[in-house]
Amino acid sequence: MIKLDILSDPICPWCYIGWTNLARALEARPDHPFAIEWHPFQLNPDMPPGGMDRRAYLEAKFGGKDRAVQAYLPVLQHAEGAGLTLNLDAIARTPNTLDAHRLIHWAGIEGRQTPVVLALFRANFTDGRDIGDPETLADIARDAGMDRAMVATLLAGDADAADIAARDAHARSRGVTGVPTFVIDSQHVLTGAQPTETWLSVIDEITAQLSDQTP
Repeated sequence: MIKLDILSDPICPWCYIGWTNLARALEARPDHPFAIEWHPFQLNPDMPPGGMDRRAYLEAKFGGKDRAVQAYLPVLQHAEGAGLTLNLDAIARTPNTLDAHRLIHWAGIEGRQTPVVLALFRANFTDGRDIGDPETLADIARDAGMDRAMVATLLAGDADAADIAARDAHARSRGVTGVPTFVIDSQHVLTGAQPTETWLSVIDEITAQLSDQTP
């Protein structure tokens, strides 16, 4: 198998779009060589623990409502092209995603990372749920087959918080400035929401190389 490391943030729409495009390629190539692992990158590492009002956040980030709307037009267009409907008006708060990343980490220990990441994307972008809220995260864990009570207990403390922050900082020190970022076999990097066709070409090329190496 070939390691495919994905750096993302569950409040990043391009990450959701990028994963959807990749997932289509994986479905089309069920014998793909990838072993997928998700890694933390917070778009807003300085976000207050309780998050903030989404409208206020967007207007501050983009310099007003009109600019925020313009900034999201390409997101909506690419989401539609990927077959996604983003219910952005339902998102009341922009959360701090540290706890969501902790949940993704724990899901990885149980081999449930991708389902949990996808559930976080859907909770945020489709259902408008606050994925910075511990109860919401515990429910997502339960629905993914994890022990809800255990996750709730872990979220109530600071387990692995320092590790997540350190991994985020390490990615930045290595030159990662945005997500999604895909690292193939610890060597080759793809950034941004790559189209399905690109992933199909990558998979086919890797598969051919592995076949040539087989004695």
